[in-house]
Amino acid sequence: MVLREEIIMKSVTISLEMSSSVKEFVNITQSYDYEIVIKSGHYVVDAKSILGLFSLDTSKPLTVEIYSDNCDDLLEKLKKFAA
Repeated sequence: MVLREEIIMKSVTISLEMSSSVKEFVNITQSYDYEIVIKSGHYVVDAKSILGLFSLDTSKPLTVEIYSDNCDDLLEKLKKFAA
């Protein structure tokens, strides 16, 4: 019997309308070793990639998906970007 570890995902909606916000967001997410992605419509990019984020339409709300069950500290830091 093979047991699979279930990955827990948490999701928050943020706004990154200013380029300084994008840079600050990436600096925050880069310090975490678990997977974090940003979704905008049909597009999905690595939340730790500044080029990936700048390829999205940041004038609209973005969805952050965090794949960790222990990310309360990150969620607290992301409150400043809440949409």
